[in-house]
Amino acid sequence: MKRKIILVTDGDTLAKKAVERAAINIGGRSISRSAGNPTPISGEEIIKLVGEALYDPVVVMVDDIGNPGQGKGEDVLAYLLNHSDVEVLGVIAVASNTENVKGIEVDFSIDYTGKVVENAVDKNGYETRTKILYGDTVDVLNNFSVPIIIGIGDIGKINGADNYTKGSPLITKALKEIVNRNNKN
Repeated sequence: MKRKIILVTDGDTLAKKAVERAAINIGGRSISRSAGNPTPISGEEIIKLVGEALYDPVVVMVDDIGNPGQGKGEDVLAYLLNHSDVEVLGVIAVASNTENVKGIEVDFSIDYTGKVVENAVDKNGYETRTKILYGDTVDVLNNFSVPIIIGIGDIGKINGADNYTKGSPLITKALKEIVNRNNKN
């Protein structure tokens, strides 16, 4: 049986703490070793760790450390999206200030207040005028069919609104949206 995973395109220290808290909040697991800036382990190692996780969904972090080209985080992201042992429930696409990227069209976003908004958001969680989210680790998503892509600001930060000491409410809401929408299907 395929393991169910959710991919998050961020992995710095504050994002890691926020994602770890949010995974607990939704009754899932996170692969903490996938966090890093850039992603410190290979797709093969992540698949092994996902297989060892006690239960689903398993939240995996990938990060390109601001690289506008296809960096290590996007390489791992592509590997996981292609792997036959996992079912990707969705992707949380994180906005950044990286220039010279294509961006990815989101289904919707979670803004800095926790509200579901129609368009993409920027790094601070403010809704933009377009559905295209710009981030350093998202362009490769254009090459895949992903069930749901949710935009969010800089996880763990967003002007303090998503801090792990506050329970990581914004990334928790994004993860819950993916789980709930998959349960309906």
